[in-house]
Amino acid sequence: LLPLFVLSTVTAVYGSEYLEVYRERKHLGASWFFFNGLVASMTVVVIARNGILFLVAWEVMALASFFLVTFEDEYASVRHAGWIYLVATHIGTAFLLALFILLGREHGSLDFDQFTVSAGPGLLFLLAVIGFGTKAGFMPLHVWLPEAHPAAPTHVSALMSGVMIKTGIYGLVRVLTWLGPPVMWWGWVLCGIGLCSGVLGVLFALAQSDLKRMLAYSSVENVGVITLGLGLGLIGMSAGAPSLAVLGIAGGLLHVINHALFKGLLFLGAGAVMHGAGTREMSRLGGLLNRMPWTGVSFLVGVVAIVGVPPLNGFVSEFLIYLSAFHGTMVLSRTAVTPALAVIAGLALIGGLAAASFTNTFGMVFLGEPRTERAAYAHEVGPAMRTSLVFLAVGCVLMAVLAPWLVVTLVPVLTTVTTMSSDVVVAELEPVAHALSLVTLGSGGLALVFAGLVGLRWRLLAHRQVTEQVTWDCGYARPTARMQYTAASFAQPLTSIFRGLLRTRIWLSPPRGLFPQRATLTRETDDLSQTWLYQPLFAGMGRLFASLRWVQHGRVHLYVLYIAVTLVVLMVWKLG
Repeated sequence: LLPLFVLSTVTAVYGSEYLEVYRERKHLGASWFFFNGLVASMTVVVIARNGILFLVAWEVMALASFFLVTFEDEYASVRHAGWIYLVATHIGTAFLLALFILLGREHGSLDFDQFTVSAGPGLLFLLAVIGFGTKAGFMPLHVWLPEAHPAAPTHVSALMSGVMIKTGIYGLVRVLTWLGPPVMWWGWVLCGIGLCSGVLGVLFALAQSDLKRMLAYSSVENVGVITLGLGLGLIGMSAGAPSLAVLGIAGGLLHVINHALFKGLLFLGAGAVMHGAGTREMSRLGGLLNRMPWTGVSFLVGVVAIVGVPPLNGFVSEFLIYLSAFHGTMVLSRTAVTPALAVIAGLALIGGLAAASFTNTFGMVFLGEPRTERAAYAHEVGPAMRTSLVFLAVGCVLMAVLAPWLVVTLVPVLTTVTTMSSDVVVAELEPVAHALSLVTLGSGGLALVFAGLVGLRWRLLAHRQVTEQVTWDCGYARPTARMQYTAASFAQPLTSIFRGLLRTRIWLSPPRGLFPQRATLTRETDDLSQTWLYQPLFAGMGRLFASLRWVQHGRVHLYVLYIAVTLVVLMVWKLG
């Protein structure tokens, strides 16, 4: 509940200023009604102790967020994104409905405290993975994220990415506590999903030029990191390896909190950029650090946190997952050690690609020269939005400083999830907390020294005359700011390596004639899940249902006959 209440308060303060530009053409009362409904429904989802109450709150959460996503419903693209989200979330809800029906039939009650070890837990586990994974954004169930987040108002995107998708993680962990001792293949499944989501999520993030769409794919990547920790924890529990189980689940749960802070910060920073410069296309930005210093520095804190670099909070949770995987290589048998090795390699790849992706993002948006006139005249945001950014940036720092103590506070949760005694959990966490304190203090000291050197340099050069010269232009006579690196050209060495996965399409209109006037190059990276899986699937379903249109003929008396025949069939089936 803590991330929910903190982030909802911060985003509400931010939204009070962000939505002012819509006051002339929108009724903001409806937006705030659905915002409060979203917060209330997420609260009920977390505290619910009954399946019916949980599903009702889950549905209210879906509908409230749908109306928030479609806030600017006058645009066709926003309506399209809203429908994709609504369909995806109800597909997930259908699996959850099946899950609770099976649990209720077996135990004779939908009260959570009546759910004990179930017969056939594998099916229940798969239903939970699909149902909750759709909300969390597991690959390939993630297709709504890169559509809904760019369409939604920024403070809504921050709340949805920071907290709402984590209700899927919460629900999955909650169900795992009802299924009894986990089976090894459950951990394999979650590790596979985590690796797929993490690697492909960050690859697609690297290929984006839309700032909010890039952050949406980054959320898929971070959900993958969380899932890796949970998968390692299940493997450790099934193998009787306490260190593997405790560290993996602790890292995953801590990353839930950390991601809420730094992803909320990054989304709010993206909204500030859009508010101050009028666009979220990175190829039309640049040089904003001098024009929007509060936004730029806060965004930089979020970037350092999300790539997992000490001394900020993203490092802490990923460090625990790394540590869990290394423990796995030492305590698991040869046949079971593969997931641990895959997690180590996958986390390293994810971390490297995330660093490249966010270096690209920060450089294109805040460094260099403005690429357009609107970027050149960008302005800093107002006090409410600025305060929200600074608050979350400070939160990222504090979470890292307090990490050794925060890890220990997870003991009650870890005791419940792992079914191990608190003494065992504490024994596994205490050495890690000590190591984290050393790493945090050491890296924090280095950061302070670096900041001191930067401040000293600025002080020494403050009163000196500085001459600015244009960058060497290879002999070109009239360079412009638009000739700088773009997000696509910066990422091209990496995206070309993975072109088989990304399938980027390129349209080139080359310069022609002796005195060419205009040339264009357009790049587009479609989501493979949507292009290869969902579009063909729903196109086929559309053709199938179109062939059944003869049933809907407009004759009311035949509709009544359909109902009567259905009732007779049900009565015969039930009474027979």
